Amino acid sequence: MIQTAQKFVEKIRFLVDEPQHTIPDVFIWMLSNNKRVAYARIAAKDLLYSPIRDQMGQHCGKIKTHFLKLPGKRPAGWSVQAKIDMYLWLGSTKHSSAILNNLPAGYEAEMSSKAAGTHQPPANLLYQDRHVFQLRAHMYQARGLIAADSNGLSDPFAKVTFLSHCQTTKVIPQTLSPTWNQMLLFNGLVLHGDQKELAESPPLVVVELYDSDAVGKPEYLGATVAAPVVKLADQDYEPPTLCYHPIFCGNLSGGDLLAVFELLQVPASGLQGLPPFDPPDVTQTYPVPAGIRPVLSKYRVEVLFWGVREMKKVQLLSVDRPQVLIECGGRGIKSCVIQSYKNNPNFSVQADAFEVELPENELLHPPLSICVVDWRAFGRSTLVGTYTINCLKQFLCKSREPFSLTSQVGRAQVGKDISDSSVATEPSETLSSVQEQPKDHVFVDIEPPPTVVPDSARVQAANLIDIPDSSPMLEPEYKPAAQEPPKDGKAKDPRKPSRRSTKRRKRTIADESAENVIDWCSKYYASLKKAQKEKESNSKEQKDNTEAKPDEVVVNMDSPKKKKDKILKKKPKEDEIPNLAVLQIYDGDLESEFNNFEDWVKTFDLLRGKSMEDDQGLDGDRVIGKFKGSFCIYKSLENSSIEDSGQLRIQQGIPPNHPVKVLIRVYIVAAFNLSPADPDGKSDPYIVIKLGKTEIKDRDKYIPKQLNPVFGRSFEIQATFPKESLLSVLIYDHDLIGTDDLIGETRIDLENRFYSKHRAICGLQSQSEIVCCLCGTSLRVTCSTHACFKVEKAELGGPTVRAEPVHHSPVIPQTLSPTWNQMLLFNGLVLHGDQKELAESPPLVVVELYDSDAVKHKYIKDKSCCKKSP
Repeated sequence: MIQTAQKFVEKIRFLVDEPQHTIPDVFIWMLSNNKRVAYARIAAKDLLYSPIRDQMGQHCGKIKTHFLKLPGKRPAGWSVQAKIDMYLWLGSTKHSSAILNNLPAGYEAEMSSKAAGTHQPPANLLYQDRHVFQLRAHMYQARGLIAADSNGLSDPFAKVTFLSHCQTTKVIPQTLSPTWNQMLLFNGLVLHGDQKELAESPPLVVVELYDSDAVGKPEYLGATVAAPVVKLADQDYEPPTLCYHPIFCGNLSGGDLLAVFELLQVPASGLQGLPPFDPPDVTQTYPVPAGIRPVLSKYRVEVLFWGVREMKKVQLLSVDRPQVLIECGGRGIKSCVIQSYKNNPNFSVQADAFEVELPENELLHPPLSICVVDWRAFGRSTLVGTYTINCLKQFLCKSREPFSLTSQVGRAQVGKDISDSSVATEPSETLSSVQEQPKDHVFVDIEPPPTVVPDSARVQAANLIDIPDSSPMLEPEYKPAAQEPPKDGKAKDPRKPSRRSTKRRKRTIADESAENVIDWCSKYYASLKKAQKEKESNSKEQKDNTEAKPDEVVVNMDSPKKKKDKILKKKPKEDEIPNLAVLQIYDGDLESEFNNFEDWVKTFDLLRGKSMEDDQGLDGDRVIGKFKGSFCIYKSLENSSIEDSGQLRIQQGIPPNHPVKVLIRVYIVAAFNLSPADPDGKSDPYIVIKLGKTEIKDRDKYIPKQLNPVFGRSFEIQATFPKESLLSVLIYDHDLIGTDDLIGETRIDLENRFYSKHRAICGLQSQSEIVCCLCGTSLRVTCSTHACFKVEKAELGGPTVRAEPVHHSPVIPQTLSPTWNQMLLFNGLVLHGDQKELAESPPLVVVELYDSDAVKHKYIKDKSCCKKSP
C-alpha cells in the first residue's frame, strides 16, 4: 500500500513539473578576478510568489543556505566550494509590496533616493538587535566512512563550519570508524534579528570530513548539514542528546556522524553564566561533557574464529599466514595465526573474548571492525582487508542463560542423532505428540488415511509435511459427536493410547504403478505439477471468495450417499498426480530462503582499496576475501571470574572445525533463459563443475540449439571441508571451431549448507519411497530422521533404528535385486497383554537394508527401512 502511494506521488510530481519552463532558473555565481569559480542553481518554480500560500514556492521569501559547486564537469569526490545564506523572492511587479513580508522582524529598511515613492526593494537592511552566542560542537564519533587509502582505510578528520567560523578535529589514523570525543568551541558569534525567530530557524552547521595525507591536499570524504539546538539566556539548560547525521559524498553515501551542536546565548554576566564543561587535556582538546556523552557499561564480546576463505593476492603475493584483528570501542583481540592457508584455512583456536565499555543505548553502540593481516618473512605484516559492522544489534545476547545455537551439527560430529532438524519443521500443535515418541521412531503408512475434513488451522501445516496414517498425531482429529457409554459400564481412560488396526487394504493398480516410478526426476516433476495445481486451486478459491458477499457464508454439504457415489464413480485420470512424496520447490535460491544458511556462523566480505563516487556503491571489485565467524555481545557480570572459568557462550554447541571428508551429490535438472551465444540466437549449453582442484566437464552431453535446456544430470564428488567447499557450476556454449564461450556461472558455499541446521534436506520430502521385496508390497516409510542428504559425511551413516533381538541376512554382492531365500528364526519372544489385542495389532517388524563395504564393514552409504505387521 505504501509503495503504491509513493508511485502515485511520483507520477503527480512528474505531471506537475513542466517539461519546458517559461521562466528561467536563478543562478548564483561567485566571481574571483572576474572569473566564475563556483555557482548554485535554483529552480524558478521554488521561488515564485503567489498571494495564495499553498501555491507559493517552497523557498520563496525564506533565508536558505545554498552550497556552491564547481562549474563544468566535476572530478570524483568533489567538495563544497562555498556556502551562502540568501533571502530570495521572485514574483510579479504588482506583488512587489510583499517582498519583505517574510523577513525576520527587527530590521530598518534604507531606501535609495532613486526608488522613493515606488515599490522597490530597499538598498540596505539594518538590524538593531544584536545577540552574542556560543556554539559547542560535540563531535563524538563516525561510522562507515569512505575508504580513501589503497589499503581500504582512511585517516579522517572533521571540519566544522558555522557562519564565517571554521574549526577542525584531531586526525584518527587508519580507521573507518573514528571516535574523536571532542568538543569544538566557537565564541563571539553575533546574530541579528528576533530571538524567537533565531530559535525557530537558526543558521545551519556544515560538517565536512577529509582524509589526511602526508603528501598533498586532504581528500574529501563527504559532508553533512545539521541544525543546532538553540538555548536562549532566559531558558533553563537541558543537555542535548547525541544523534546520527547521514554523510554524503556527492551521490554516494559516506556513512554517519554521531554528534550534536548547541547554540547558547551568552547572558549579560558573560561566559561564566553558561553551563560548565570539562577542562581540556594536555593537547588542549576539550572532551564531550559527561552529561552529553553516552552512559557506558561493561560489556563482554565473545568472538568465534572459524576461518578465512577465497583470499586473493595482496601486493603480488598469496596470503599464507593470515590473522584476524577485532576492534570495538578502543579495545580488541587477536586470533591465532593460521600456519598454512592452503592446507587448512581454519583457526586452531575457535573462540576468545574481551571486555569493553559500550553505551547502554543500543543505538549508540560503536561499530565493530574486522581486520585481516598476513604475516610474511622477517616479521613483516601486511593489511589484507577490512570489514566494518555498523549495527551490533544482531549479535546482542540479552539473556544471561548460556548462549545455545540451534545447529545440529555438533551432535552429528560426536555421533549423536540429528533428528531434531526434521522435528523443527513440523507444526506447533504436533510438537507435544512428537516429543513423546522416541527420536528414531518410524511411522509406516500401510493403509490410506480416512477422509477427514481438514480444520482451517491445519491447512497450512498439511501443505508443509505429510503425516502418515498410523501416526498418533492424527488421533485428535477423530472427534465423534457423542460418546456412547461402554456396555460393561467401565469408562475408558482417554489418556490411554488407543490401538488401531494395521490391516492393509487392497491396493489398486494405479497406486502400484505410481510407486514403482519413484526416481528423483519423477518426484521433481510431480512436485512442479502439484505446486501448479495448488496455485490454480488457490486462485479459484480467492475468486469464489470475492464473488460471495461479505455477509454471507457459503457452505457446500454433500449427503453420505452422494459422497459414496462420487467415490465409486471416480476414475483415475491421466493428468492425476501420482501418490508420491513430493519435494518443495522454491522460487529463488536456497540462500535467500534460509538466510544464506548462516545459523551460527556469519560470512563477512573483506574489502580493500579506495571507494569513491565512481564506484557507485558497488564493492564487488574491492572484495579480497571472506572471514567466517560470529559474535556474542552481552553485559558483563560483576564477578567476571565465573564467566572466565566456564566455556564461552558462543562456543557451546559449535562443532570442531577440523577437516571433514564428505561426499557431494550434485543434481542439475535444467537451466532457464540462457543468454544466446551463437549468431542464430541460440546456444549449445553443457555443464562444467568445479570444486577445488576437481573439474568435471560434461562437454559430450551438450544440448544443441536450446536456451532452456533440460540436463537431468547427476554428479558425485569426494571433497574435504574446508579446503574444498566452494562449488562452482558453469554453463558453457559448445563450439566446433574456437574456444567455448562462458554463458554464466553460480557459486554455492557447501560448507554453510553442511553445518547449517537445515543440512542438505531443504525442500526434500519427509517420506522415503522403497519397495520391500520380502513381503512383495510397496510401502511408504516416514522417518523422523532423513536418510539421504545431498552432502553426506563419509564417517557417519544415516539414522539407525534397531530393536533386540537382531538377525542379519547374508550379503549378496554386486546387485540391486538380491535374492536371499532365507528364513530368520526369532525364538523366545515374550509379549505382554491381551491375546486378542495382540492378534489385532501385533508389534511391527523392522527391516533395514544396508550396503556392505569391504574396507569398513559397518560403513553405511545408503540405507532404507520399512515396517511390516506380521
